[in-house]
Amino acid sequence: MSTFPARLTIDLDAIRDNTAALKTRVGDAGIMAVVKADAYGHGLVEASRATLSGGASWLGVAQVSEAITLRDNGIRAPILAWLYAPTMDFAPAVEASIDLGVSSLTALRPIAAAARDCGRTARIQLKIDTGLGRNGVFGDAIEPLIDSAARLQAEGAVDVTGIFQHFAYADAPGHPTVRLQQHRFDDAVAYAERAGCHVEVRHVANSAAALTNPDAMYDLVRPGLALYGLSPVPQLGDPGAFGLRPAMTLSADIALVKRVPAGTGVSYGHTYTTPRETTLIDIPIGYSDGVPRGASNVGPVLVGGRRHTVSGRVCMDQFMVDVGDQEVADGEEVVLFGPGDRGEPTAQDWAEAAGTISYEIITRVGSRIPRVFVGGPFGP
Repeated sequence: MSTFPARLTIDLDAIRDNTAALKTRVGDAGIMAVVKADAYGHGLVEASRATLSGGASWLGVAQVSEAITLRDNGIRAPILAWLYAPTMDFAPAVEASIDLGVSSLTALRPIAAAARDCGRTARIQLKIDTGLGRNGVFGDAIEPLIDSAARLQAEGAVDVTGIFQHFAYADAPGHPTVRLQQHRFDDAVAYAERAGCHVEVRHVANSAAALTNPDAMYDLVRPGLALYGLSPVPQLGDPGAFGLRPAMTLSADIALVKRVPAGTGVSYGHTYTTPRETTLIDIPIGYSDGVPRGASNVGPVLVGGRRHTVSGRVCMDQFMVDVGDQEVADGEEVVLFGPGDRGEPTAQDWAEAAGTISYEIITRVGSRIPRVFVGGPFGP
């Protein structure tokens, strides 16, 4: 049993079921489950297995090291990794049959060289920047990259398995850039096919697009947040509206209960002062554990079935809550966020309180908080 006074509980069955629910929404498209950033804080290997059990056929990660970890844990499904420095050693990825996203000739050349050195064909997917202005080959550089990839494919050094892009306004499906980006993507795909790159998969849709844009399904969709049961478009619907259930619950045990008089300043800078005689409780996790300091005086918690708010500034390892005259005990569990069906706050509630997005709330939970997996297991 962990001696740390908090826990992050991950419902693997919810991740499996969320994947299955998404599969029913996307028609004939396959699902590339995006499990980057430790599966959005849900556990890279465990969550990956849950998504595959739910019907995902691919896995997507940002870093090559994440893909290698999945292979080392016996996961054989196709994996795409798309973010790296072109100076890295690509041989381990080539040997592990990991698809590599390629955004430039600077990256394509060393990947081809690594393939020749290994005596294998590198699997690559071309990343097109159609308007996000981030990772991906852009503008006049698109056709030269495709031409080079086609020549290397004819040589046998690489196999162009896919072409993909990312939307700038996926969470605003009516925005004019969405259609424009799709047109630019279609043009790039058509050019690649003329050049001889007969790709296996085309994919453009993240969670938001997969839930709101039927025209963006292509061969695969790339959901991330929705797999973990959160809505990528909270302005259009909560998780339940899309058949999703949040998989993560963050809770902690009360470290201290004390009675204080009216006018007691609480935490650094005394940004909160007790308005009356009251009970304060000390929650032993803080911003080093991922509790946003920006949620000082606004972050919601559930204590003994009642909602309260962070009182004063969130500290590195702890924060305080004024619970008034409610009876509480040392060691009693406090829930910061969860699915919401017990009255507890959700990750979306914390995001709105802290002025951020739910993605940040779930991915920032620190590594010293133990992960407790329920449901499953699935594997390998």
